[in-house]
Amino acid sequence: MIKLDKINGWLFASLQSYRPSWLVSDAIAAVTLAAIAIPEQLATARLVGMPPITGLLAFGAGTFAFAALGANRFMSVGADSTIAPIMASALAVLAAAGSAQYAGMAAILAMLVGVVLLIAGLGRAGWIADLLSIPVTTGFLAGISVHIIVGQLPDLFGLAAPTGNIVHQIAGILRQLPHANLYPTVIGLGVLALALVSERISSRIPGAFIAFVVSGLAVWAFGLAHRGTAVLGALPIERLHLTIQLPSWPQFTQLLPASLIVALVCIMQTAAVVRSFPSDPEKEENVSRDFSAIGVGSIIAALLGAFAVDSSPPRTAVVHESGGQSQLSGLLATAIVAAIVFLAAGAFAVLPVAALSGVLVFIGMRIFRVAAMWQIYRRGGYEFLLVVASAALVVFLPIQTGVTMSILLSLVHSIYIIARPDCAVLSRVPGTNVWWREPAGEPGEVEPGVLVFAPGAPVYFTNAAYIRRVLTDAIAAKTDDCQFVVIEARGVIDIDFTGSQMLQQVVGELHQRGIEVALARLEAERAQRAAARTGLIAVLGSDHVFRSVDDAIRARSSTGQVDQRSTGN
Repeated sequence: MIKLDKINGWLFASLQSYRPSWLVSDAIAAVTLAAIAIPEQLATARLVGMPPITGLLAFGAGTFAFAALGANRFMSVGADSTIAPIMASALAVLAAAGSAQYAGMAAILAMLVGVVLLIAGLGRAGWIADLLSIPVTTGFLAGISVHIIVGQLPDLFGLAAPTGNIVHQIAGILRQLPHANLYPTVIGLGVLALALVSERISSRIPGAFIAFVVSGLAVWAFGLAHRGTAVLGALPIERLHLTIQLPSWPQFTQLLPASLIVALVCIMQTAAVVRSFPSDPEKEENVSRDFSAIGVGSIIAALLGAFAVDSSPPRTAVVHESGGQSQLSGLLATAIVAAIVFLAAGAFAVLPVAALSGVLVFIGMRIFRVAAMWQIYRRGGYEFLLVVASAALVVFLPIQTGVTMSILLSLVHSIYIIARPDCAVLSRVPGTNVWWREPAGEPGEVEPGVLVFAPGAPVYFTNAAYIRRVLTDAIAAKTDDCQFVVIEARGVIDIDFTGSQMLQQVVGELHQRGIEVALARLEAERAQRAAARTGLIAVLGSDHVFRSVDDAIRARSSTGQVDQRSTGN
């Protein structure tokens, strides 16, 4: 039975040791967060294909759930533009945007995402965040940003939205561009410019909110709603009622793949936020608990008729840089947003849709991480191709399919690295007992008849045949007669059954050729246990397992071999 004091100690963790001196800082951070969140949440709801008010409901649900159950002190949770296009793409094939069925499907999707995140959190599955490499993540975010930007250009310029794939949409926009409406164009580009300039000055300046207010005043003062400028409309104020709609089996099977993809992106992004803004740099963060909290936030959002939520790197940075000290800043920001909605719901009637499009284009440009791409291009070598490939997959395929293919691309890349490890023939650094892979053209000391071979990875079924082939080629390429092979196993942190069987076959074949085999520097305990359990040590002989390469060579010399050294490659 769970004790009540343990539950109380677990809830609202960031407020457990709250200091009165933090209140002013949290209040300042709350005002800044609310000013930034309002336009962003309204715009993200539009990106999902849901009514604007649902974005604010998602913000409230995510913020409250994370404040109650999360571990990180700074994280801001709510509607997020990274997962919004993925959800919209999945929902579009099931129902028409704006319909009651669409909203119901969005709530079911949010519920499924929440359950997946809860399972991931309770299962302490923080390692899942490491499945996506930085180049692949950067690429598919760039692809998502292209979809966001292109999708908002029609409203930004007051044009009819073209249909078809991304290429057809761009072509349709370009054809209509000479007929762009001046008023929404000026408003949208003005909001975008103000958001960009304010962020360049300081991320704490709510440029988008200021632009929203100015654009709304312009629509009201000049009657732009009657001159072809689409407006948002007043936010509906209704009594909240929780709804539970269980999915049918066909709905479940259609939405489950999308929920897994959205949950994976949430896991990846949440882990990145926690690493960037730790509650205490000297303590390990409980990221699995944060997964669960965001999962509960998505479930609450679903019950309120909204959509799945996620952590937000930019809003979390705002809280941190504004001096926020706890989740109280998010709770106060939610209260401010609620007060604005209840007191000024009618004011949203003059808010131009082009302003929301300008915010979304700004968000899309922020997701397109040019600096990260440049760094990968300069220092990542061939990995820049992963950026290009994952971006192309998301841009030219349906978003859900493209993101799935990008995730698979990351997994295939990691498997390839393990399957083709960098194995090396080592030589002794002159005057030392260090065995090293000497650069080409730099001689090292070698022992006559001895080959020191270092596998560059754990020996698994994925790479055992390759390692065997490289070792065989190295023996064949040796200029003198090979009589003794030392496998320098410092990089072998594990050995599976297939890998062990392959090594045992190699040892048996070499023994038949009169070549002795020894194992040196198998330091990893897991690899030691695996080598003993699978029979590799028995085949080698316990007297052929050493702590260093030199120990192996000295042991061979003491059995009658001549200890001679030569210099060469």
